[in-house]
Amino acid sequence: MLYARVVLGLPVEGPFDYIVPGNLHRKIKVGARARVPFRNKIKLGYVVGLTDKTNIRNLKKISQILDNQPILNKNMLSLARELSRYYCCTFGEAIETALPEGLRKGRKIEEGLSPNGDCPSLFIKGKPEAILIHDLDGKKRWDIYLEHIKEALNNNRSVIILLPDINSILNARKFIESGLGALSLGTLYRKQPGELEEWSKIKAGKVDIVIGTRSAIFAPVSNLGLVIIEDEQNSVYKQDQVPHYHAREVAFMRIKTEKARLILGSIAPSLESFYLAGKNKIKYVSIPRSRDFLEIKLVDMKFEGRGFKPRMAILSRYLEDAIASSLNSGGKALLFLNRKGFATLASCSTCGRVLKCPRCNINLVYHFKANLLNCHYCNFKMEAPNICPTCNSGYIRFSGTGAERIESELSRIFPKAKVKRLETREILALKDADIFVATSAVIKQTDCNFDIVGVLGIDNSLNRIDLRSGEKTFALLMGLLGLTRHRLVIQTSLATNNCFQALVKKDIGMFYKEELRQRKQLGFPPYKHIVLVKLRAKSEDRVNQAGLSLFERLKARNKDKNNRIISVNPGEPPKLRGNFYWQILITSHNPEKLSRFLKMELESFRRSGIIVTVDVDPL
Repeated sequence: MLYARVVLGLPVEGPFDYIVPGNLHRKIKVGARARVPFRNKIKLGYVVGLTDKTNIRNLKKISQILDNQPILNKNMLSLARELSRYYCCTFGEAIETALPEGLRKGRKIEEGLSPNGDCPSLFIKGKPEAILIHDLDGKKRWDIYLEHIKEALNNNRSVIILLPDINSILNARKFIESGLGALSLGTLYRKQPGELEEWSKIKAGKVDIVIGTRSAIFAPVSNLGLVIIEDEQNSVYKQDQVPHYHAREVAFMRIKTEKARLILGSIAPSLESFYLAGKNKIKYVSIPRSRDFLEIKLVDMKFEGRGFKPRMAILSRYLEDAIASSLNSGGKALLFLNRKGFATLASCSTCGRVLKCPRCNINLVYHFKANLLNCHYCNFKMEAPNICPTCNSGYIRFSGTGAERIESELSRIFPKAKVKRLETREILALKDADIFVATSAVIKQTDCNFDIVGVLGIDNSLNRIDLRSGEKTFALLMGLLGLTRHRLVIQTSLATNNCFQALVKKDIGMFYKEELRQRKQLGFPPYKHIVLVKLRAKSEDRVNQAGLSLFERLKARNKDKNNRIISVNPGEPPKLRGNFYWQILITSHNPEKLSRFLKMELESFRRSGIIVTVDVDPL
């Protein structure tokens, strides 16, 4: 008797044993999809093993085999197992996150596809290699990428290149085609038109270079030789759904299995990568700036309102004068504020009622031109009221500063200048305006050079409840630094922060050393791993009670001194899209051991209406 071991893309640990009917003996293969009966329904599963022995009685039979050839080879199954152990998800969930939607829904692929076999290493002898390229110049790392791509292709190895967004993918494709000529390039990203067809071409070995977003790290290339992650510090490489994987960590897993090379490139690398480079676990390559550092001016806003005529200034006197000087000489100016809308708070001046999103309990943002209040989490919209819904007062006050308000203020201060606001990823043309107001989307406009860049509201980024706030702010400033050729003006009330001081002193390493020192003192990543156990439910009281109960349970049953069950608190934000959130904070030196412990405890922890997920290394 032949039995198949099958896993499903559900939060239920497997594998489960099924009888393989005689007519399927020749067709079934490890790595193929199968339809199996599960809890009185027919579900799609994945065959991860075949055996002639089982200890389970009264087994059910496999209903159907969907694939003549496996869709997952040995290396991809091994990667999925490692992913499930590290990120505390089931084997089946890990497999499904590596596959396009069509395969997860049971669509058949064309017959005769040759599986991407496990090829011997022709590119790198011995251990896999990882390189961090710290490109202070901002553009030269792509020439290094091109050299490594050529080397991989010359050795008959495939290449995967990860980029943060689709526009970057299109630009990278043009650059590679112009540098290497006619090649078999493929693009791969979720919700891509023809995603399954593109995936099938890659698996059939018809593509040498795959360019894609986060999910392309699972591209079924044959004989992988090189993985490149551009802007490796970017938070988009972290998956916000189960399993909460990070593409960089998965890349390390994959190159270890396939003896490939990994290149991480950035103008401001993540603390994790910089730490690994400092420990000589990965190679470090620094590309110096091709030109001298420009003038960086810190304006301390604590002193801006003082004097004979105190004022609540959006723009400091220094920044106003600098913009005026730039305009008089025919230059272009950019003002950066990472907040959309006109005002960030709408409240009643009589009773103090703050207008919030009914689904997320978040302050609604006021958009002046559309006269709308908008939630930037769930996109809830409502017309801005003329009277307070609580006390019927006739005056709603709009406070806080967004990009729309900056645009209005600039038009008032500089009436002869043309002002344009950019909040999307549209192509920026310097001839369209004299002063541009932009959010973080402008960072991708690498071909633009402004005479002056003013940074507003940057303290909001630093003051978030986020251990990586300094790191994210520094990466943002480094990106803005590449957009100006003369002067960067930063308005802040935190002028002594090491983010700003490292730039002023032109010592980039100073920021990383100080940030790592603080992280080590506090026991934060990269010195320890942080894990969040998240609970969500429609009922606030129910999720509160479940969170406290699970917290006490984990504390009582944890016997590993390397794991610390630290706290249980409402989520951040505590309510989102109609659900209430609580989270348990845990630190550990070994996430795989902690994941095993959590899987055992959560398997027996059941509460009606409560959904529990685990996020390892959250951002």
